[in-house]
Amino acid sequence: MLWPEPAQRDRLVEIRDNLLARIAKAEREEWLGEVEGLQMSLAGAQEKLAELDRRPAGRSVVDLGIPTITAPAVPHQHRPEERT
Repeated sequence: MLWPEPAQRDRLVEIRDNLLARIAKAEREEWLGEVEGLQMSLAGAQEKLAELDRRPAGRSVVDLGIPTITAPAVPHQHRPEERT
C-alpha cells in the first residue's frame, strides 16, 4: 500500500483547512455545485490524513537495493570435430 508522505502532513492540514473555509463561503453564497465538489476534495484530504494517523509508528523505509542481473550461462555447444 502506498502511504502519504509523513513530511507532507502539515501541507495536508493546510489544504483541509482551506477547503473547510471555501465550503463555508460556498454555502453562504449558495453555490451548491461548488459545495459538492469541495466536499469531495475535503473527503480525499481527510482520508489522506487518516492514513497518516493509521500508519504504524516506528516503521521505516527499507532499501532493498537494485537487483543484480547476470547474463545466463551459455551451455557448451557441441561442435563436430574439424576435419583436415
